[in-house]
Amino acid sequence: QVQLVESGGGLVQAGGSLRLSCAASGRTLSTFALGWFRQAPGKEREFVATINWSGSWTYDADFVKGRFTISRDNAENTVYLQMNSMKPEDTAVYYCAAGPFTGWRLPTRSSEYNYWGQGTQVTVSS
Repeated sequence: QVQLVESGGGLVQAGGSLRLSCAASGRTLSTFALGWFRQAPGKEREFVATINWSGSWTYDADFVKGRFTISRDNAENTVYLQMNSMKPEDTAVYYCAAGPFTGWRLPTRSSEYNYWGQGTQVTVSS
């Protein structure tokens, strides 16, 4: 089992920044990729970014390139999502997820992730 707890969501003005945290615990985390997804009201859950546990591989969705950065702190078993230059369309519930990493490719589909956090609300005002 893997437990994931997100924090850091809130209300921010357009152009502002937030940093989300995902504290992970449980089984051998080195075999997992940690990803961020988001879901806006009335929309499907969409992939944001992912990282392998060593941090040597990352992959971002096109819509966040240059604005969001995923990183990890192994000492704290925590993965972060730094969000800059935020837009109202970034408003969503953001979820942290963990899924097996085979070493061939980072998972980007929600079906590839086995464990999910409870989500944290991010609201960007215009």
